[in-house]
Amino acid sequence: MEWVWALLLLAVLGGGSAERDCRVSSFRVKENFDKARFSGIWYAIAKKDPEGLFLQDNIIAEFSVDEKGHMSATAKGRVRILSNWEVCADMVGTFTDTEDPAKFKMKYWGVASFLQRGNDDHWIIDTDYDTFALQYSCRLQNLDGTCADSYSFVFSRDPNGLTPETRRLVRQRQEELCLERQYRWIEHNGYCQSRPSRNSL
Repeated sequence: MEWVWALLLLAVLGGGSAERDCRVSSFRVKENFDKARFSGIWYAIAKKDPEGLFLQDNIIAEFSVDEKGHMSATAKGRVRILSNWEVCADMVGTFTDTEDPAKFKMKYWGVASFLQRGNDDHWIIDTDYDTFALQYSCRLQNLDGTCADSYSFVFSRDPNGLTPETRRLVRQRQEELCLERQYRWIEHNGYCQSRPSRNSL
């Protein structure tokens, strides 16, 4: 009878060790992240939304690194205000380095005053620099170290999206972030390119 209890104990312990660790502190980021290689234009093709007013689609971000090695970014995308007013909005962000080269503090604001602003963590979870990037931010943590309010972007160098092989890799990393099936696809239909400049904020 003792062997039965031993097997049950092993099953319980084995099952517990197979569970994912969803604490933010356990999430892996890109090793030896290179800001210079990351710079340039990225198209947001999927995102996990946060709380609040945020760019909704047609999101194009451009990252740059200055001569002192400081990274900044601009982004443009469509946003809906008051349920029925759609405009193209411009966002600006500056990044402060931390001890981990893939983890930044990002101060961001909208060119228009009604757009969201903040100072969030900005982690590069993974990228190959040439085709895809997965970004993650946790704004608020629960007492157990899991995230209460997060957002995440899947970026592509190509507005048409990613290859099936790259999508599989990104899905795996999304699961590691405990965010599987929480992303929505982002449309790129030229909305902001086709609007006159007076509609851009």
